[in-house]
Amino acid sequence: MSGQYTENVVKHTKTPPVHLAVVKNVPKLEEANKFATVSFTGQENKYNKDIYPKGLTEDMKDILKDTKSDNRHPIILNKTFTPDGTTVLYDNIFWGPQIEDAMPQGYGEGSAKIWEQYINDAEVVKMEAGCGRMQNRLVTFKDGLQACVRYRQNTDQIQGEIFSFYVGRLLNLTNLAPSVVRIVDLKDKLWKNVANDIAAAQWGSNRAVVLTQYIPSLESASIPDVFRPTTRHLNKHDILKMSLKENDTESKHILIDKLRFKDLKSKSEIKNFTYINLKLNKKMIEKFLELAQWSDLIIFDYLTANLDRIVNNLFNYQWNVNIMDGPAHNLAKKMDSGLLIFLDNESGLLHGYRLLKKYNMYHRLMLDNLCVFRKRTVDSLQKLFRTKSVGSLLSDMFHKKNSIVIRDILPSLPEKNAKILIERIGKVLSQVEKCEADSR
Repeated sequence: MSGQYTENVVKHTKTPPVHLAVVKNVPKLEEANKFATVSFTGQENKYNKDIYPKGLTEDMKDILKDTKSDNRHPIILNKTFTPDGTTVLYDNIFWGPQIEDAMPQGYGEGSAKIWEQYINDAEVVKMEAGCGRMQNRLVTFKDGLQACVRYRQNTDQIQGEIFSFYVGRLLNLTNLAPSVVRIVDLKDKLWKNVANDIAAAQWGSNRAVVLTQYIPSLESASIPDVFRPTTRHLNKHDILKMSLKENDTESKHILIDKLRFKDLKSKSEIKNFTYINLKLNKKMIEKFLELAQWSDLIIFDYLTANLDRIVNNLFNYQWNVNIMDGPAHNLAKKMDSGLLIFLDNESGLLHGYRLLKKYNMYHRLMLDNLCVFRKRTVDSLQKLFRTKSVGSLLSDMFHKKNSIVIRDILPSLPEKNAKILIERIGKVLSQVEKCEADSR
């Protein structure tokens, strides 16, 4: 794949430990050594050290450095920057611990396993209209818990829904409600109490359906301003601008004092920061928590080629310029925690892939303007791309979680679709690489 993600290693310039780290201008590195993903381990012995007399301040160390050629040369790093609880952004492109540590819990692998076990012993006692399309149903179980059941005439939409969920699990995303596949069989205790309701819904027997845990207390989620047509980008400069504009005045003064202390006089110097350490107020934390989840959403929808969410808004923008101001399609937010829920993923991986020629420009539009990522998501993508194992992992997951009866009715993800997914993972990592290079 031309221009795809490749891993290389570079040395990093020393970053003074201030709230806004500013890096001196350096010449562009050789093309073959243009990008590396750095894991900040804080290991003091990982790099060569400059030796200074004891008690010397950081400013005096800077004075003693070789400053010839207008500082336009790489500096040997003598200490890694370790993100802490006040870090908003680090390494130019990653959300920091102040945001990551405040992320809503969501639905992880543990939630998925609990839901699988629950459905194994569950009995539906009530079916009613709801959960979207005409033949979908909101079902209530014996103990009062509820689920949305997705029924489709085309099995590829059922495949799209469940395999999109599996992709979410491989990426460690917690924004997809737990889902399982089951077969409509009136002899199964799951359905035996609602035979009449199934007939009324015009469900066929021996059809695969997806049962997704019902999540109460949801509200609509709007498209953030930074992703609307007048702006449509998210990078470290946007994060800094928002932090200074909306955060409390005291924190602004602390940051400005730090900048002055380091004698930063030109705009070009201020642009070349690599991390932001700034104590945010509650309002800004909540805003950045949502944007961090949007980072994952844009990647997830690009990978699966989901047509029924943001691409839906973008496509219809040509006829309705106000559509971007309204709620995002098939996206909801939990009122109590701010967790975004990625709803309705049935177009992913199959239907969406068939229509890539028509819609890929809209997928690229969002991805190409994203330059702030969650480190753990990028780590997951790098592992999947490096091992080229996503197809086998999805197949193994499908076989492990579903009986032979289900697998006889619902096919696994086709190999060609798994190859497209790998290619799109590479494209996402290429965007990460580009953002890394552009931020130097």
